[in-house]
Amino acid sequence: MSGFALVGDVGGTNARIALCNLENGEIQDTVVYSAVENESLEGVLKSYIADHTDKNIKQACIAIACPITGDHVSMTNNPWEFSISEMRTNLGLEKLSVINDFTAQSMAIPVLDEKDMVKLGGGEPDKTKPVAVYGAGTGLGVAHLFNFNNTWYSVPGEGGHVDFGPNSPEEDILLSVLREEVGHVSCERLLSGMGLVNIYRAIVLSDNRIPEDLEPKDVTGRALLEDPDTDCHRALNLFCVMMGRFGGNLALNIGAFGGVYISGGIVPRFLQFFKNSGFRVAFEDKGRFKNYLSAIPVYVITNAYTGLIGAGAYLRQELGYKL
Repeated sequence: MSGFALVGDVGGTNARIALCNLENGEIQDTVVYSAVENESLEGVLKSYIADHTDKNIKQACIAIACPITGDHVSMTNNPWEFSISEMRTNLGLEKLSVINDFTAQSMAIPVLDEKDMVKLGGGEPDKTKPVAVYGAGTGLGVAHLFNFNNTWYSVPGEGGHVDFGPNSPEEDILLSVLREEVGHVSCERLLSGMGLVNIYRAIVLSDNRIPEDLEPKDVTGRALLEDPDTDCHRALNLFCVMMGRFGGNLALNIGAFGGVYISGGIVPRFLQFFKNSGFRVAFEDKGRFKNYLSAIPVYVITNAYTGLIGAGAYLRQELGYKL
């Protein structure tokens, strides 16, 4: 068996590909490929393998942002699609595991260090209890993690597509505006990159004004100015509060006393704002179950390569390594 395996973290925008040292799980030689500029994932992987022929790569694990329900994979926010078995053969691999991106995010948690995350309230995690992981990026991902007999089991799902349930007059307005535009309003419509834009647009439209054509980075950028744009600042505050409500729901669903972990590329960009926002209050704002939730710790993962680390951890455990 080669000492290195290929790992990937494929989202709607980029594909991060790297090598994982199977002995210790370390990630190296990371390359980022544009999902827009490359025609297929197989082409990206072939290119990477060709540049690392000295590693004799025979095992791989790719984390991908879509449901994995069979051999055929078709991405949700990206035009790439492929057959797992055909791609394994075409790449000359002995083993190719394709997992949900939030399976990878969750599998990274047992091997991350304290320096890879920031704590936002609650007590200490109980390592015998379930873990919830969610994160906003191109979409809204969700997974749960359990330990049984010293083996980690990740349970992915499509929790980002559950119904958005408003719990304040402002959130009622968001639902009303977005329902007119898209029909079914899922949480991902608000808690994602485009979700930030949707919140901003709904705020402006509800005031009978015309919103500007902004990108997610414009909303956060304007919100964080010393003299912030009022609409963008309000949108970012609402985003943080709704992230808290959603995380509290996940914690209630499975009793996540192992901790709730926020991953994804968006929140770390405005971490100080997030820490000072209404996030934690909203997380615990569950009426009679406030005290129940107050004990559950929340962490924001700040390591940018969590998906690659988790894909490596998943593969290493499959191959018999202990995490």
